[in-house]
Parts: sequence; C-alpha cells; structure tokens
Amino acid sequence: MAINSDILLASPISVLKRLWEMIVDKTLFPTVWFTLSRITLGFLSGTALAFVLAVCSARFKIIEILLWPYMVTVKSIPVASFVVIALVLINGAWLSTLISFLIVLPIVYTNLLEGIKSVDVKMLEMAFVFKMPFKNRLRFIWLPSVKSHFLAAVRLSLGLAWKSGVAAELIGTPKGSVGNALYYAKLHFDTADLFAWTVAVVILAVAFEKLFVLLLEKAFEKAVKL
Repeated sequence: MAINSDILLASPISVLKRLWEMIVDKTLFPTVWFTLSRITLGFLSGTALAFVLAVCSARFKIIEILLWPYMVTVKSIPVASFVVIALVLINGAWLSTLISFLIVLPIVYTNLLEGIKSVDVKMLEMAFVFKMPFKNRLRFIWLPSVKSHFLAAVRLSLGLAWKSGVAAELIGTPKGSVGNALYYAKLHFDTADLFAWTVAVVILAVAFEKLFVLLLEKAFEKAVKL
C-alpha cells in the first residue's frame, strides 16, 4: 500500500485476479501440467535409482567408496552449471527432468544409506539365529529403520526438485513451461503475472508433497501388515 505500484510489488488482489484470468483463458493448467509431469518424472527416477544404489552400497562397501566422490560432486555443483551443460546435451523440454533427477539422487541416496546402516545389528543376528524369513525381516526390522530416513529425504528432495526444476526452465525457457512463463513475466515487468505463477507453483508443490508422503506412509503401513 505504501509503494502503490504494481510494477514493483503487485497487490494480493492483482495476483488473485491474474490467477483467475489464467484459469479462465486455460493457460494455467496446461503449463502447470507440463512442468509437473517432467519434475515428477525426474523425482521418481532419482528416487528409484537412489534406492538401488543405497541397497548396493550397504551390501558392498566398495560401491559406497566408489560412489562417494560422485555424490559429493553432484550435491556441490550449482544448478546453473548443470543447466548450461545439459542444454548442450538434451532437448530443453526435458531439462527440468534431468535437473530434478540430479538434485534428488544424492539426497535420497545418502538418507537411505544412513537408514540402512542404522538397523540394529543385534536384531539382525537374532533374526538369523531364529531363521526368520526374509519377508518378516523386511517388515519388522528393515522397514521401520529406513522409514523415517526415507520420508525425511522425500520431503527435502521434493521441495528442492521443484525449485531447481523451475529454475532450470527459467534458464532454458522451454515453450509451455512455468519457467518460460516466469521468464516472460520478468521481461515485461509483469509483477502480477510473476507472483501468480509463483503462487501456483507453491500450491502445487505443497499439495504434491503432502499427497506423495501420505501415499508413502500408507504403503509402509500396508507393507508391515502384510
């Protein structure tokens, strides 16, 4: 209210009005779906590979040693550097998928590996002595130990996947993406548009995180009860 300039800072009313206009003219949902589908693919791919690598590293120490420098490097390199390199190698439309994948992989891998290592050795010895079936060991020993680490990794990596994925789109500007819309909002000094897209991304990211974590918790509960 003190600034009284939509170019510098759009009012909440202007932002909500612009959001409604995007819904009415059918530009919001196709654009959001473009970004959502690609970031989700990158997140799921990174999580799946991280799971496989964490299990292998826990089983074979040499794999953990060999993977360590790569994971540290991926976590340390700025997103902008990845984006510039990736633009030379792949189509810009899949840029957010690759960046989300690279951001999620080391986070989920590290947390899962810690979860696997935190399993009580005495419990495993007891299970071996009493010849407990692998299914029961998985249900009652491994899953409870890994659950908290995995859920923490998912919550952290999901937020970072969205931020890095949209940032990658902002640099690569693939047509039909949220990043491309943000880029043109910046070019035209359209602050209301900028905030409207930002609000849409925040709502979508929070909703997706809550839904995905809820499904994971249900899956853990169901696996333990089997």
